[in-house]
Amino acid sequence: MEDMKIAVLGLGFVGLTAAAGFASKGFNVTAFDTDSSRRKLISEGTVPFFEPDLTATGFKVAQTQDEATKDADIVFICVGTPQGKDGSVDLTYINTALQTLSAPANCLVVIKSTVLPGTTASLKSRYKLANNPEFLREGHAWEDFINPDRTVCGVTDEHSKQLLETVYKPFNAPIHFTTLNTAEFIKYLSNTMLATMISYANEMSLIAGEIGDIHTKTAFEILHQDKRLKNSGIAHYIYPGAGYGGGCLPKDTQALAYVAKEKANILRKVIDLNNAMPQINCEKIVNECKSKESTITILGLSFKPGSDDVRESTAAKIIELLLANGYKNITAYDPIATEEFKKHYNFNINYELKLGDVTAIATAWSEFKSYDYSNTTLVDLRYVV
Repeated sequence: MEDMKIAVLGLGFVGLTAAAGFASKGFNVTAFDTDSSRRKLISEGTVPFFEPDLTATGFKVAQTQDEATKDADIVFICVGTPQGKDGSVDLTYINTALQTLSAPANCLVVIKSTVLPGTTASLKSRYKLANNPEFLREGHAWEDFINPDRTVCGVTDEHSKQLLETVYKPFNAPIHFTTLNTAEFIKYLSNTMLATMISYANEMSLIAGEIGDIHTKTAFEILHQDKRLKNSGIAHYIYPGAGYGGGCLPKDTQALAYVAKEKANILRKVIDLNNAMPQINCEKIVNECKSKESTITILGLSFKPGSDDVRESTAAKIIELLLANGYKNITAYDPIATEEFKKHYNFNINYELKLGDVTAIATAWSEFKSYDYSNTTLVDLRYVV
C-alpha cells in the first residue's frame, strides 16, 4: 500500500478526514488546500475545526497542488461545492482543480465532493474520472470514515474499479461499484431522506400542538420503541426540533429539488416547512416575552451538538428575526461554537452563559438538560429537557 500514492485536494471536513484516514491504513498521502493559513495549521498538526478524534497527522501537506499530485496514482477532489442563488451546485472549485491538475497521465481522479447526478460524466478532463461520495456525520467523521457501513464508487472501467478496490479493501466494508450517476444519486438519496424525516417530525409536532394535550416528546420517544426503529440511527432524525441546518442537508435537498423541477413535490414541501421553522420558533419565543425589553437567551449556536459548524444555523435565523422585531436584549451561548458563530454572523448581542427572562434551546447539547430553568421561562425548541 505504501507504493500507491494518494493525493487529496481540499482540506475541509471531508478532505482532512480522508487524508488522515487513508494515511492510517498505510497509504502514502499528500494533501493540498488553497488556503495557506489552513495548510499551515494542518502541517503543524492542528485540526482547524472541531471534530472529535480527528487528527492532522500521518500525511504530508504540500505547498502547491502540483507538488501534491505530481506522482499520484489517485487524486481525490474534496473541494467545496457551494449552493448557487437558484439552488444549483457551483462547480467552480472542482473545475479549477481539474483545469490546473498536473498528474501522471494514467492517474485516476476521484470526485469526492458532493455533486448532482450527471456531473462527473459531464466534467471536462484529460484524466479518467470516478465518483466516490462521502457519508460522514459531523461530530462522528473519523468513526464513519474508518468504520464505514458501505463504500460507493461510481466507475467507468475495470482499471478504476481495481484501484478503488485496493484503496478501500483495508476498511473492511462492502464496496458497491455503480455507474457515475448512480453513485452521485445515492448521496442525495441519503441526505434528502434525512431532511424529509426531520421535516416530517416537525410537521407532526406542529399538528400535536394544534390538537392540544399531547406530550410531544413522550409521543416520539414511544414511537422510537417500534422494533422497526429501535436501536436504529434513523430514529435520531425522526424527532421534532428547530429544523435542519449545516452544510449538507439544506444545500443538497435544495439542489436535488432544483434539478428535478416539477417532479420534486415532496422535497419542495420538506424545504418549505424547514424554511418556515425559524419564524414558527421565533413566535414561540415572542409569545413568552412580556415586552420588547424582555431578556432572551439562546442556548446553542451550532446546527447540531458535537460540532462547531454554524452554517445554516437555526439559532442565527431566530436571532435575526428577533432583532428585526425589536427584541434587542439577546444573549447567546454555545459550548464550543461561539467564536465560529461570531465570525459568520454580525449580530449586536451578548455572548455569555446567562439565562434571561426567556430561554430558548436551539441546539440539543446534552449539558443543557442539567441546567436550572426555575428562574426563566423555557422554550425547548429541541425537546431535550
